[in-house]
This record gives sequence, C-alpha cells and structure tokens, in this order.
Amino acid sequence: MSYYIKELRKLVGSRPVIMTGACVLLSSNQRLLLQRRTDNDLWGLPGGSMELGETLEEVAARELFEETGLKSRSLELFHIFSGKDLYYQYPNGDEVYNVVIAYLCTDYDGVPKEDGDEVQELRFFSYREIPIELSPPDKPVINKFLEQVARH
Repeated sequence: MSYYIKELRKLVGSRPVIMTGACVLLSSNQRLLLQRRTDNDLWGLPGGSMELGETLEEVAARELFEETGLKSRSLELFHIFSGKDLYYQYPNGDEVYNVVIAYLCTDYDGVPKEDGDEVQELRFFSYREIPIELSPPDKPVINKFLEQVARH
C-alpha cells in the first residue's frame, strides 16, 4: 500500500476513498503476465496507487518493477477505467473507488520474479487461457484488453 494511502487511512479509516493508480498489461507472444496477489489470492495485473508528485507513467513503471522485477522500456496508454464497476473492498475492510490508468507494455527487460510481499506467483497466460479467478478491480481492464485483442 502506498505511503499516501496509509496516511489517508489514518484519517478516514476504512470509509470509501477515490484511489488513483496505474496497471500494466505486459504481453509477450500472445500471452499476458498475471500475478497471484497475496491479499486476496486472486490473479491480477502489476499495478498500484499513485504517490504524491508521481506521474501515472512513473506509477506504472515503479509498480511493474517492484512487483515483478521487470523494467519497461516503453509504456503505451491503453485506457482509463473508473466508475461504480471499479469499487472494491479489500480483505481488511478498506473501501475504494479506483481510477485506473492502464498501460500496454511489450518491450521490457529482466526476468520475472515475485516480490514475495504483494505477489506470490507470476505467470504468463495465453490470451485464451486467462484464469477466471481475477481480482475484481483488474477484471474490467483484462476483459477490455481481451476484447481488443480478439478484434485484431
């Protein structure tokens, strides 16, 4: 969890807040990198919330590196997600309405390695074999990505 959100939670408790962040759809050879999260044991995308003063591109690159050990060489804006479908209640009771900026990454350096804190497993999945056990805030992002891939 970001330092900013931790500080905000001290003031508001678990009441709903608007949380802005970024995620990365890292794809290679018709496969998408997903991570099994430690907080809800579901599959999702590398990503996280913005710290004060960060750009969204910096958030995406930082989170990708922190959670997977991979460094993006380029990020391309995919889509912006918000609204009631991005509401989420974390297992600890904290409630958020996410505003998520999703980036595509096909050019990166490194070998995937779980951080062991937020991520328990990393795996590339064929677009046709994406697991159904997806973390709720990542579901609309992944579904839109798969719809776009199917059209091309």
